[in-house]
Amino acid sequence: MLWRSIVRAWSKRPATGRASLEISAGEGNAIAQRQLGVMYADGKGFAKDDAQAVEWYQKAAAQGDAVAQSNLGVMYSYGRGVPRDETKAAEWYEKAAAQGNAVAQYNLALLFANGGGLPNDDAKAVEWYQKAATQGNALAQANLGFMYANGKGVPKDQTKAVEWYQKAAAQGNAVAQFNLSYCYARGRGVAEDAAKSFRFCEQAAFQGHAAAQRMLGLNYANGTSVPKDEVKAVEWLEKAALQGDAEAQYNLAIMRAAGKGDFKSDAKAAEWCRKAAVQGHPGAQYSLGCIYASGRGVPKDPIRAYAWMNLAAENGAPNASKEAYKMELRMTLDQKAEAEAIAAELSSTIKKK
Repeated sequence: MLWRSIVRAWSKRPATGRASLEISAGEGNAIAQRQLGVMYADGKGFAKDDAQAVEWYQKAAAQGDAVAQSNLGVMYSYGRGVPRDETKAAEWYEKAAAQGNAVAQYNLALLFANGGGLPNDDAKAVEWYQKAATQGNALAQANLGFMYANGKGVPKDQTKAVEWYQKAAAQGNAVAQFNLSYCYARGRGVAEDAAKSFRFCEQAAFQGHAAAQRMLGLNYANGTSVPKDEVKAVEWLEKAALQGDAEAQYNLAIMRAAGKGDFKSDAKAAEWCRKAAVQGHPGAQYSLGCIYASGRGVPKDPIRAYAWMNLAAENGAPNASKEAYKMELRMTLDQKAEAEAIAAELSSTIKKK
């Protein structure tokens, strides 16, 4: 998984009063100007004002202050205080990156990796990730590991991927921890080790990484690397599900329907199944079709059952086409037309997600 967040550079602020800082900035001190920009951007000491933040960053950046240049790039990336403009963001990142600013190097690599403001160029992305990673930037280390793992911009090398993941994981990077968990589980670039896989997955899960929470829940559900514990399984699946993880929502629906964990609830099963289904999860769409057909946890509704089963069939859910055909045989032409209209509306909504 590639860590895609754009981050802003920070700097140590000397102990100085607001008035003194403003005087210094007004006299052209670049560090004071940059610090005023940070204060306006964060609403610390002043009312939050992105336009004022940009104004002060520009003054400091024009004097060559690398941190201000990097921060100005972020403001353009997000359209804070200025119209969003990834090309201008790239220009400011390049200026700061050339001075060795690790945050700007990382953000510049992101633009090359994702084709935002710059042509997509994985080799360039790797080059800038490498520069930031060697300075200890954990986000860059995690993404560099991803590039090696997937052969993007460099020859695929699972061993190097693991090396970079380990560096980032040691700094507490949840994405790297989760990716390391996968590597240890599958023996990718490192000897297979279920215990280490579980430990890294747990570390990422405790930091709120949704996929890690889901995997931890499944580990407890299946008794993988830990004693089977359905209550803990539900607890972790629910954490991931609440973050919108469709696979976790679907698995939680199965657990609730089967009464595994702390309680059984057909209504909760239907609720979680629908959340996953509207995100395009084929298995959840199939199950929701069955739920509406049987009336378990929801009022029985053959029309909605057919609509969801049709969507599941379109998305390749096994046996969905066969079940949809069986449902169709029991419907009137008007019911079928209504179901198809509902399916079309649902499909349009789901595609936008």
